[in-house]
Amino acid sequence: TLIACTLPACGYNEVIERDEDVKAAWSEVENQYKRRADLIPNVVKTVKGAADFEKETLQGVVEARSKVSQINVDSSIIDDPAKMQAFEKAQTGLSGALSKLMMVVERYPELKATQSFRDLQVQLEGTENRIAVARKRYIESVAAYNKVVLLFPSSIGASMRGKETRENLKGKAEDA
Repeated sequence: TLIACTLPACGYNEVIERDEDVKAAWSEVENQYKRRADLIPNVVKTVKGAADFEKETLQGVVEARSKVSQINVDSSIIDDPAKMQAFEKAQTGLSGALSKLMMVVERYPELKATQSFRDLQVQLEGTENRIAVARKRYIESVAAYNKVVLLFPSSIGASMRGKETRENLKGKAEDA
């Protein structure tokens, strides 16, 4: 009876609640990055249609997307700093390639004038905003989880569950 009464006080269940919050927040980060990756073939197709468009810039986007898709993303990534770092590096590379593409597009008014490109641009901008929000929520959920794992008395429940602190995303939301 004493053990049952002290389990809530030591954070035994709270650590699981925070762990589930982290997993849910990570799922949303994954979802938004996937949404962006899914838009890229349409962007590439639309941009390829522009005469004399810089092939090197377009190829950079295709290669960056390929690197992103080669990373096996599953729930274990949130507990593996090396996987998380590789994921972030690939996503940052894709963000950079897309930014470069959008800057180059400025030199092609006929491309910018097409409805299909404008629609894709709006979708990409919206997705980038969603990524920023999802990353922010993930960062906040990891911070809350880490506090439960580190602070007394909930640290007792965390150790009983075998839970340790998690690495958080390193880059700023707007960089990824």
